[in-house]
Amino acid sequence: MDGRAVKAILFDLDNTLIETRRAGAVAIQKTSELLKTTLGLDDDTICSICNKFKKKLFLESFDPSAGRSIDDVRVRHWEESIKEALGSCSPPSLAAQCYYLWKNSRLEILSLSPEVCNLLKQLRSRHKLLLLTNGDTQTQREKVQAVRCEEFFDAIVIGGEHAEQKPFVSIFTLCFNMLEVEAQDCVMVGDSLDTDIQGGFNARVRATVWINSAEGTVSDGSVKPDYTIPTVLDLPGVLAQLQ
Repeated sequence: MDGRAVKAILFDLDNTLIETRRAGAVAIQKTSELLKTTLGLDDDTICSICNKFKKKLFLESFDPSAGRSIDDVRVRHWEESIKEALGSCSPPSLAAQCYYLWKNSRLEILSLSPEVCNLLKQLRSRHKLLLLTNGDTQTQREKVQAVRCEEFFDAIVIGGEHAEQKPFVSIFTLCFNMLEVEAQDCVMVGDSLDTDIQGGFNARVRATVWINSAEGTVSDGSVKPDYTIPTVLDLPGVLAQLQ
């Protein structure tokens, strides 16, 4: 390395600072119980409904200018998932019940652990910190509010509020300008090779740090992170190597 000091750290949110994947699994389980109680379905059918919903969520393309809220879109995901699995329509209110149970359960579970809070406090005493998360504005702002993370960051940037999201250079340039730093002053930390690591590479940051909690999983070769750690709590060791 060139000895240049790290002035700023850009953090992803989901599955980097908070365990969104685990919270989603718990929320799906609670929704499964609602479906079982309401419709009396067998476990395989309920699993099919939930898997269909998760697939629709993964493939979701939300356009806020279309006149529907993200809540409307996701209620529709549940309606379609139930109909596809059963071959018939369910009670009109059931899809909304499923969605809001899933949504609220997930938000209740999401949190910054005490260890992550302490890490962010320590890092902010020496670096500028910015939260850079992709996704719909409402969804991501609700997560930010639920986990009460505003106090730890100099700025929060939600991809859905801008013309382009990670991995496009424009949103990184926005972040650098907000923090009044250069790309080479920054480290990008996140769990997604496609958005966080590729985006950091595109923007020419000082270093990219991949949070890879799946033991034994390696980069698929599409983009190579500068560092790989199993948890964000190991970040100080990486920063020590960069100073």
